[in-house]
Amino acid sequence: AAVRENMIARNPTEGVTLPKKKAVPKQILNDAQLERFMKVIQEDKIWHDFFYTELTTGLRRGEICGLMWSDFDEAHGTLSIRRTVHAQKGGRLTTGETKTGTGKRTITLPPSTAKLLAERKTKSYSEWIFPDPLRPERPMRPNAAYIYLKELLKQAGLPSIRFHDLRHTFATHALASGVDAKTLSGILGHTQASFTLDTYTHVTGDMQKRASEIVGSFMENIMVR
Repeated sequence: AAVRENMIARNPTEGVTLPKKKAVPKQILNDAQLERFMKVIQEDKIWHDFFYTELTTGLRRGEICGLMWSDFDEAHGTLSIRRTVHAQKGGRLTTGETKTGTGKRTITLPPSTAKLLAERKTKSYSEWIFPDPLRPERPMRPNAAYIYLKELLKQAGLPSIRFHDLRHTFATHALASGVDAKTLSGILGHTQASFTLDTYTHVTGDMQKRASEIVGSFMENIMVR
């Protein structure tokens, strides 16, 4: 312990503000690309439900892999996000708490997604909503989802985006479709709506422009009267 304390005391970075890690640029699938991706997954019996659910909920990779049937309320069409799956060194899977305090949440599913899961449940023999295809007693491996995403993107002739960019795709399209930032923040499990707005300024800027045009048109109509 004393050696460890000495090492900490001699740490040259102590008291120094380290530069922030450079954020990886966000990428999203636009309308045309999303349509191509959906056509490709439509033909995939194993992965279709997984990626359809991802694109309609924006869950983090560990969160969607950690979903259990006990999290799905078929009667109300809701899904509770209670855990996340991590892969440790050596390949061992562990489950833990969600990323943030607000990460543990219950979301209302789009009707099509709720129906898809209800139908999937009737054919399932696992406690996991998306089990490992080869070992259904275990959850889907996050790395397997990443690898297969790359394969699907290749099949569709689309850019090689990250798994997290599927979350960005969901959020961007949700905001552009009129979902308010507070509601979206709750769906994504963000700590504050302000973080959601800061993360998706590329969308909210266009939304503000459209809002100003609507207000301008409204005022012009009043003046004409």
